[in-house]
Amino acid sequence: MVVLDGKKTSNDIKNEIAEEVKSLKKNGYRAPHLAAVIVGNDGASLTYVGSKVRACERIGFESTLISLEDSISETELLDKVNDLNNDDKIDGYIVQLPLPKHIDSQKILMAVDPSKDVDGFHPTNFGRMALNLPTYISATPHGIMELLKRYDVPTEGKHTVVIGRSDIVGKPISILMGLKTKPGNSTVTLAHSRTKNISDLIQEADIIISALGVPNFVKAEMVKDGAVVIDVGITRVKDDSEKGYKIVGDVDYENVANKSSFITPVPGGVGPMTIAMLLTNTLKAYLQRIN
Repeated sequence: MVVLDGKKTSNDIKNEIAEEVKSLKKNGYRAPHLAAVIVGNDGASLTYVGSKVRACERIGFESTLISLEDSISETELLDKVNDLNNDDKIDGYIVQLPLPKHIDSQKILMAVDPSKDVDGFHPTNFGRMALNLPTYISATPHGIMELLKRYDVPTEGKHTVVIGRSDIVGKPISILMGLKTKPGNSTVTLAHSRTKNISDLIQEADIIISALGVPNFVKAEMVKDGAVVIDVGITRVKDDSEKGYKIVGDVDYENVANKSSFITPVPGGVGPMTIAMLLTNTLKAYLQRIN
């Protein structure tokens, strides 16, 4: 059993980007610039955006954090998005989700310039991904593919079962795993809350990618020997520790790990890869702009 170490891999990627940025600066180029828009005071969002800002500092990126009150109107937020679209100093930016209920998230994401959409959420970028054209792939699916690639996990001809059909993870990773690429080239089944006999389906899988958000949903008896198990789930579960909670994935890691050929831990698996791939997308956007 091989543990797919997302923490180490993400650090490797950040170091590679830092070296490239150092070389660019040495040759007289400015630093890449990532901006993040956060609306309101959601604790998880603030933590996540804060980690993005720190990662930018570490690798030599410029970063701008735009904090807005949750009372902001949809029109005002659209104006801010338009400002970022037209700011030549910003290479890429993200609008942190979730947004307040009075704002149509889809309308905001649609307003983002696809050439600056380093989150890869715009339909233009999603469509280009589906057609295997150069684009920005959303960070979590991109991170999964990069882990599979760097650990040389065999995927061609395998049966991949993706659990969960969200626009951010489930749908894109199901498309990516079916593309004629390496990694990829697998036969994909997309399972969800309405899938019948889901346990039987998972038992047939050579590769399981779970993005359901249900703690310990994937049990050892659902997993065949030698399966590859990718756990995207991150849920806070109350416990008696000083923090008062622990982070748990979709997979019953202790019991499933012994049956798997490759497995991601939670925390320290897919999670750290998300920020690394956001930085990768930002560097890509920057290079396209300066060229």
